[in-house]
Amino acid sequence: MTPDTSTKTLTLAKAINAGLHRALTDDPRVVLLGEDIGALGGVFRVTSDLLAEFGHRRVIDTPLAESAIIGMAVGLAYRGYRPVAEIQFDGFIYPGFDQIVSQVAKLHYRTQGAVKMPITIRVPFGGGIGAAEHHSESPEAYFTHTSGLRVISVSNPQDAYSLIRQAIASDDPVLYFEPKRRYHVKGEVVPELGLSMERATVVSPGTDVTLLAYGPLVTTARDAALAASDEGVSVEVIDLRSLAPVDYPTLEASVRKTGRLVVAHEANRTGGIGGEIIASLTESCFNYLESAPVRVTGFDIPYPAAKLESHHLPDLDRILDGIDSAMGR
Repeated sequence: MTPDTSTKTLTLAKAINAGLHRALTDDPRVVLLGEDIGALGGVFRVTSDLLAEFGHRRVIDTPLAESAIIGMAVGLAYRGYRPVAEIQFDGFIYPGFDQIVSQVAKLHYRTQGAVKMPITIRVPFGGGIGAAEHHSESPEAYFTHTSGLRVISVSNPQDAYSLIRQAIASDDPVLYFEPKRRYHVKGEVVPELGLSMERATVVSPGTDVTLLAYGPLVTTARDAALAASDEGVSVEVIDLRSLAPVDYPTLEASVRKTGRLVVAHEANRTGGIGGEIIASLTESCFNYLESAPVRVTGFDIPYPAAKLESHHLPDLDRILDGIDSAMGR
């Protein structure tokens, strides 16, 4: 089948589906596996209709066992396939944690390059959907700490499409974090791979403050930049996209221009990606900073009950407070 090359308006979820469809079409070694991804199309319907087109040998419904899903992906990668494993919810990834950090991340290094692990692990993550316990977590820092893994997070339909294709084509294992509360955000998607998944992108240029975000908070960060402009503050919003490795040259160029830095993420403050990025940028841009960098994050608590999550998640007001702090206001 000839892939569709037309520009379309898609939701983020449909863009991932289109990227998976294109990868399955282009490369017979690509297989999908996960809980309920076949007949149901996934709990968020991200894999809808793929089973009907590509069959049970390439779109595989697995048992409810994340360790088995990742273990199967390792075996498939050994045999030359490019498996795409879905973890149904962020909080379900922990039963597969040992396989990811002890096997997937290390087999290429351990074998001196003889064994490649071209595995993509899709993880719907983050809060904001009123879900039950274990369904709204942000575990990305565990994996950015693990050498041998690429970790990316998408925030818009175009990146959702382009980066899933790039992740599947990569010979490195990739954790692909999908912001579940943004699944229904719409945008134009062109059938191109676009900017490398290793690169950050400036989504809103500015001169007074650099505001870094990724995944679900990029939209909130853009709203904050717009609100801050009403008070005469020019905010440069950067979508990190890649959490490991981090595109420090792009971040450094922005911080050296603005002299101020705010980092926002849903995950807990302590041990979060924000602290690591701030430490690195302070080392490389210390002489350019006009004020102490600021973190706007989730609190250091287990993810709260759904009726309290709006107090836990960084929102427009909390990010604006962070911008004011960086501006010394």
